[in-house]
Amino acid sequence: MPVRGDAWPPGTPCWIDCQVDDPVKAGEFYSELFGWDIRGGGEENGLYLMALRDGQAAAGIGPKPEAGAPSAWTTYFAVDAADACAERITAAGGRMLVPPFDVMEFGRMFVAADPAGAPFAVWEARAHNGAAVHNEHGAYIWNDLHTGDFEAAKTFYARVFDFTFTEFDDPALAYVAFTPPGRSEAVGGISDDTVNGELPGPPYWLSWFQYDGIDEGLTRAAELGATVLVPAEDGPWGRMAILAAPQGEPFALLEPKQV
Repeated sequence: MPVRGDAWPPGTPCWIDCQVDDPVKAGEFYSELFGWDIRGGGEENGLYLMALRDGQAAAGIGPKPEAGAPSAWTTYFAVDAADACAERITAAGGRMLVPPFDVMEFGRMFVAADPAGAPFAVWEARAHNGAAVHNEHGAYIWNDLHTGDFEAAKTFYARVFDFTFTEFDDPALAYVAFTPPGRSEAVGGISDDTVNGELPGPPYWLSWFQYDGIDEGLTRAAELGATVLVPAEDGPWGRMAILAAPQGEPFALLEPKQV
C-alpha cells in the first residue's frame, strides 16, 4: 500500500474532499463503495468527516459552503506558501473564492477559480500533509481538469505552479499531462472537452479513484444510488468510467493497466 508520511511536493495534487448537502449520507455511500472508515463530523470541526483506509487518511467529506451550491469534489494542490500562491493566481487571471485562512494547526489553505471558472484549492501543510494513502484500490489516483478553454488553462496553471506538459501523439486525444518542478512523473492532466466532450457544463476538476474490478464497481455504485455518466471503456491508462454520486458530485473510477 503506497503511504506518504511527508508533505507533498509543491504543485502536486495532495488532497481531495467533497462538499455535499448531507456529509453523513455521502460518507455512507463512499464507505460502502471504497471500504472507507469514516471518522469525525462534530460541530467542533465544522461537521467535516475524514475518510481512512487501513487507518490512513484518504479523503475528506464536508458540508457545502453555501446552500444551493452544486455538490462537488475539490482538488487541492500542495504549496510551500499559500499567501504567495494566492498572489500568483490573481496575477495570472484567477480569482479567490475563499481567501487564505488557517485550518487550526493542520495547515493553511484557500479556494480559487481559474480564469474559466474551474474551482480548486491550495494546501500549505502543517500538522496535516494531505492524503497518506493513494494509488491503490479505494484511494485517489489522478486528478484532471475538464475545460473548454484548453490553451488558456495550460498557460494559467503553468504560470501558477510552473507545470511542464506532456502532449500525446493521438490527435483524437486533446489532453496533456502535467509535471511539477523537480518531479519526473506526471501527476495530473488537462482535458480539452470541446474535443473530448466527456461531460457538458462548466469547467471542473475531476477526481479519479483506483478501483480494481471496475465493472463490478459500477454495478455496486448503481446499487448504492450513483448514476453512470460515462460507461466503462478502455483507455490509454486502463479501464475508466465517470459517475455521479447520489448527491450529484461527479467522480471517476480507473482500473489501471497491468504492467
